Amino acid sequence: MAEEEGRAPSAPTILRLSIERFRGIESLIWLPDHHVNVILGGGDTGKTTILDAIGILLNPTNSTIITDADYWKRAPEAEFIIEAVLRLPPAIGINEQKKASWPWEWDGEKPVVPSPDDEAAADANKEVYVVRVRGTADCDLVYEICQPNGEFDHFSVSVRRKIGLVKLSGDDRNDRDLRLIQGSALDRLLADKSLRAKLAKEIGEKNVEEKLADPSKEKLAALDTQFSTQALPTKLGLGLVGGRGFSLNALIGLTAEKHDVRLPLSSWGSGTRRLAALEIAASNHSELPITVVDEVERGLEPYRQRVLLKDLVAAPTQTFITTHSVAAIKAANGASIWYLSGDRKIGKLADATTPHMMKDPEAFLSRMAIIAEGATEVGFVKFLLLKAVTRTPLEFGLWVTDGGGNDTTLNLLESLAKSGLKFSGFADDEGRAPQRWATLKGTLGDLLLQWPKGCLEENVIEHIADRDLENFIANLEGESGERLRTLAVRLQIKDKSYAAILAAAGHPDNVRKLIIEAATGSIPDGIPEDQKKAFKSHGRTWFKTIGGGFELGSKVLQFNVWPKLEGQLLPFLNAVRQSVDLPVIAKLPDE
Repeated sequence: MAEEEGRAPSAPTILRLSIERFRGIESLIWLPDHHVNVILGGGDTGKTTILDAIGILLNPTNSTIITDADYWKRAPEAEFIIEAVLRLPPAIGINEQKKASWPWEWDGEKPVVPSPDDEAAADANKEVYVVRVRGTADCDLVYEICQPNGEFDHFSVSVRRKIGLVKLSGDDRNDRDLRLIQGSALDRLLADKSLRAKLAKEIGEKNVEEKLADPSKEKLAALDTQFSTQALPTKLGLGLVGGRGFSLNALIGLTAEKHDVRLPLSSWGSGTRRLAALEIAASNHSELPITVVDEVERGLEPYRQRVLLKDLVAAPTQTFITTHSVAAIKAANGASIWYLSGDRKIGKLADATTPHMMKDPEAFLSRMAIIAEGATEVGFVKFLLLKAVTRTPLEFGLWVTDGGGNDTTLNLLESLAKSGLKFSGFADDEGRAPQRWATLKGTLGDLLLQWPKGCLEENVIEHIADRDLENFIANLEGESGERLRTLAVRLQIKDKSYAAILAAAGHPDNVRKLIIEAATGSIPDGIPEDQKKAFKSHGRTWFKTIGGGFELGSKVLQFNVWPKLEGQLLPFLNAVRQSVDLPVIAKLPDE
């Protein structure tokens, strides 16, 4: 099998990641790409959890401490498991330990036990290893290598160090890769164990008591005398000492000059520290660690985000990134973009979504995006959501985006659905592609609202009572002159009073039909070519704007249309509520 383009043959690679009962993720299986993986999604969907899972699994030390909060529903008795299928170069030495680790065979989706009779099993490119870490019921971590025969052996620290991990957390103030901690990028770069020993010896022998004030020295001398009377060790002093779980070497870190003063690099700005850690990793020419960067934009201006993304994409290693930055998303050319939805399902965004992502990145940074067919639908849905969640929808991670038309909305929703993702949709029935819409409805269920027939304006206006038509015409400011003018033009009369329009139309049903035609900007037969644009513009005078859609939504309640549409709209609103963990409602609040 040919090596994937852009990845170094000697780069360790996660082919499959499985997470079970870890923090807010009950179950997730992901087949990341070999190169740069950018994870998008709303807040609290689990993006950081995925990166932390990788960080725990490949942690080059055994220093990680876990609590009950790291378990699904805070239930340690159920244990959590983080498992990865890894492709590892021979230099890692996983099969050169005292007890051999045997490779599995990768079939493209999962590891399988190699068949001794299968010639393809000898292909080194198909050889993979399965490793995992378990969070036990006692809140301990157990690292294991899963053998093809069903046995489990220890996944050692030495192997994890050779795999290499550069981890930049969103809230990491003491960046480990800028310090001489075992397994850190700086430690791997210097690779001088004798230096570490000399430093530890020199630091340990430092006479700190010489720096004490005289009263403190007297107290220390008195303590020495007291020790002597109790046959305890004497000649007491103070020194920097280590202890179990704490290494003096962790106090050694990079420093740099700033205004003629040497300062630890860990005290510099977040962006500088992050870039420095990645530069150290890049200097390890003999190593190609897996890189994990949470919130890549943290501490970085947009131009530095673009530079960093460019460098990460150019690197021949596997990288995992989360971001909420529009600049970072637009700079991620060549990266694989993934979306983690509110129901903790991860899917790769297809190329068909790229134009919309560039136009409205916020749709892919929310917990649930509703793709509304056009401006009217955007405003209408925003009004309903404001009523259905009783607070600003953005506070719940809900985002309404303009799909740019019926056909483009269908294409976008289909592309997302093929990725296994659940977005929401709100669209008209324009009579095209009924089977495709039906298939999409089967996938999305109540998250997709498509009117059984016609458009939004038709489905609302047809329910306006005869006695309310005149008042319905008025906008939110109570003015109706411009809208009455559009009706008069269509009736070819000069008098634009409602009485004249009703008389010319002959019946309220005809006025209602006339309002629908004006509100949708339809062009009657026989209209000269030079007048068609003016007729089409009537729609903007009515509801063909986001503000117009919002007004139309308010009129649904004002003119008692809601009971007629509740059977269609309430299931849609409840599906959206449930997508952000809000309970089902029996009715629209404060109808």
